[in-house]
Amino acid sequence: MPELPEVEALAVYLRERAAGRRVDRIEVAAINALKTYDPPPSAAAGRAVTGASRHGKHLDVELDGLHLVVHLARAGWLHYRERFTSSAPLKPGKGPIALRVRLDDGSGFDLTEAGTQKKLAIHLVGDPAQVPGVAKLGPDALDVDAATFADRLRARRGQVKGVLTDQQVLAGIGNAYSDEILHAARLSPFARTDRLTEEQLAALYAATRRVLTDAVTRSVGQRAAELKGEKRSGLVVHGRTGLPCPVCGESVREVSFADSSLQYCPGCQTGGKPLADRRLSKLIR
Repeated sequence: MPELPEVEALAVYLRERAAGRRVDRIEVAAINALKTYDPPPSAAAGRAVTGASRHGKHLDVELDGLHLVVHLARAGWLHYRERFTSSAPLKPGKGPIALRVRLDDGSGFDLTEAGTQKKLAIHLVGDPAQVPGVAKLGPDALDVDAATFADRLRARRGQVKGVLTDQQVLAGIGNAYSDEILHAARLSPFARTDRLTEEQLAALYAATRRVLTDAVTRSVGQRAAELKGEKRSGLVVHGRTGLPCPVCGESVREVSFADSSLQYCPGCQTGGKPLADRRLSKLIR
């Protein structure tokens, strides 16, 4: 799933390539991905792309008074085309393309979604706050100071992994970067937020800023097609089950859930104690 660094990079990429161009037309192939109907996609025709920004993990393409707000979910992505090879309109329900934005110079971009779980969400609105997911966002994870960070985590009692990824607590952190942040802070993903010490909260805040800032620095400037690979190359524990931790050499372990998993290093985060996989047994705290 694209998270804060990748969405920030996509916004920069669109500002550099699409700003100043006008929308020729928007074509919708997956009607289930378009969550709004008023204004219709045809209302974007002729409007200039005035910018692109980010709200948490939501991408906002600014269209001279309208906003195309996109949540890419787990399997969505943006593919920029310097020139489309065909002017024929998209056929509904055919292929992975959910929506296409054609610009007046022949370029544009496709919003796609792979897999069978269709969760890509696209809104065309006058104000981003009209998008329910945006309206409920907490402060951006890179905008809060240490005191606000600590207060928000303490206010939502629970396991720190789940609280970090709660977009109403802090916006922008997902499954991958929460694993990386917790590893950098040397905290168990199942540590309780209401039991964290001042030192642990300070370490967690510092790790959050360091991991996300480093990822943004690596991502911005990359082509959209290269961002996924750049993200994977910078991960230390997430998606690296069975590989040695680059810090202590212990094997990275995994805990699986119904539709997701997390990775952690026992040597760095749990005092060498493995956490039981919930598929097999009761959680060991």
